[in-house]
Amino acid sequence: MIKLLKSLLVLSLIGGNAVAQNADSTKIVVPLGGNGWVNKGASAKIDDKGLTDWKSNKDTVSAYIRFENTGETEIALQLKVPSGGSKIALTFDNKTFTKTFANPEEGIVSFGKVDVKSPGYKKITLTGISKAGEVFANVSDMLLKGPALKGAGYVKNNQGNYFYWGHRGPSVHLNYKLPDEAKDNTEWFYNEVTVPVGNDVLGSYFMADGFTGGYFGMQVNSPTERHILFSIWSPFTTDDPKKIPDSLKIVMLKKGATVHTGEFGSEGSGGQSYLNYLWVAGKTYAFLIHAQANPIDKTTIFTAYFKDKSQADWQLIASFKRPKSGTYLKGLYSFLENFEPDMGNVTRKVNFGNQWVIDTKGNWYAINNAVFTADATANINYRKDYSGGIDGNQFFLRNCGFFDDFTVLKTNLTRKPSEAGHPKIDFSKLP
Repeated sequence: MIKLLKSLLVLSLIGGNAVAQNADSTKIVVPLGGNGWVNKGASAKIDDKGLTDWKSNKDTVSAYIRFENTGETEIALQLKVPSGGSKIALTFDNKTFTKTFANPEEGIVSFGKVDVKSPGYKKITLTGISKAGEVFANVSDMLLKGPALKGAGYVKNNQGNYFYWGHRGPSVHLNYKLPDEAKDNTEWFYNEVTVPVGNDVLGSYFMADGFTGGYFGMQVNSPTERHILFSIWSPFTTDDPKKIPDSLKIVMLKKGATVHTGEFGSEGSGGQSYLNYLWVAGKTYAFLIHAQANPIDKTTIFTAYFKDKSQADWQLIASFKRPKSGTYLKGLYSFLENFEPDMGNVTRKVNFGNQWVIDTKGNWYAINNAVFTADATANINYRKDYSGGIDGNQFFLRNCGFFDDFTVLKTNLTRKPSEAGHPKIDFSKLP
């Protein structure tokens, strides 16, 4: 709080000169801790304090702000140089300023004014030119002033740990609308997923079959590892799976031969399974969930199957029994998220198509309607690089990377029905 008040105070002293109060001006403090990025392989670091360890002139620092208005904007940095003097460059769009300074104590360096000509995300880049000390500077905040900043979007840290969530970027969802005939007796959920070439970004989870109590999709876990992940939450609320009473644990009934199973925590707790599988961008994969409800003992068995769409045989991922359930599939949805904070400045996209559900009587129903939603990071306007819509006869989701053409939250989406009809599945041959 002290630091924030200090930053707000010095905003009126950019460059050491008092700035006249103007009813048409807006001043903001943009912390690098939530809005800054360093290039891959850099020695410089961005943490809650801002930019530190900036030793190499090969390390570039970028920060992103979404402008909702236009006009002249003044830019300054709050920084200190522990020893010696430094010269750095600041670039906004195609305009570059250079400044030489020596600030052994934290202070304000004004770089100049820019003209914001259009709304949308703008990148501010810092580059080190020369230094006498060990680091170019430790930079905590960017200080901006001008009418273009009214309603500007950037990550603050006043609602929990939003520097972390801000770096991950907004998660986006498709909430599917089921026909009335299948709302309470959906036994099967089928979905197809295609990640366009170049969109298989590290840290991505392309979740195909989500439902009340669990989810099922594919991830990019490392440059050499990818998972087909299926998880079921315990009805007992805790982030520590060891605290779940035995009567409320998720029970694994069967799994594929090479599937890993265990428990998960930190975001609720429950049973988890994953298959190491090097899926390929540009190919289409099929996901199938089965729910076997027992309303008498109030349990439901959820079973997940997966395959390359071009192949005939399904692979069993796992089958879990969930207590305190006893209902069929509800709340069907898909989502796209980035779980790697360092990769939240890279855009990724996924297509979902040919969705079908089957009721307990064996009737097939196409899902052609969905509602586009997003997580808290989007809802509080900290980041607006999110979109969802229709691509041919498929739904799509896109997030991260600071693109401008966002989709209004809660938009209703309708795709074209599949001309080929429902997929042909021999349920008697499922493993």
